[in-house]
Amino acid sequence: MIQDVQIKKIIKHCDDRGSLAEILKKSDTFFKKIKQTTYTESYPEVIKAFHYHKKQDDIWFVAKGMAQIVLYDLRKRSKTKGETQVIYAGEENPVLVFIPRGVAHGYRVLGNQKVCLFYHTTEEYNSKKPDEFRIPYDDEEIGFNWTTQNK
Repeated sequence: MIQDVQIKKIIKHCDDRGSLAEILKKSDTFFKKIKQTTYTESYPEVIKAFHYHKKQDDIWFVAKGMAQIVLYDLRKRSKTKGETQVIYAGEENPVLVFIPRGVAHGYRVLGNQKVCLFYHTTEEYNSKKPDEFRIPYDDEEIGFNWTTQNK
């Protein structure tokens, strides 16, 4: 596990009316002031990777579908610099993922259903000076194999 990354298991409460799940609470250990929430949808077989932030932390929640989230620690002073972490998130594994600044992140849509992702950020997006630095999904240093590993 990458240093400072946190994963919160989401508990879904179901009854004859439907379901309810509390996603993010002020009492969560990683809670910070949220300055923007963004919603995105990605189609099956799409890979959105990699990027990182210098100022912003992200908190991700996959509301629909399943995603393979891949994290890579770029932080120079981190005990886990250069390590990769994979998290499977979505309907089959409802979790909230805290991604600290300096950790590259991306995801691949799994299965045949689109992924619906909410992400909360500690900074607002500034289109004139974005805090977003891109790395190709097939970057040699990261060296992540995005294909399904049949075992």
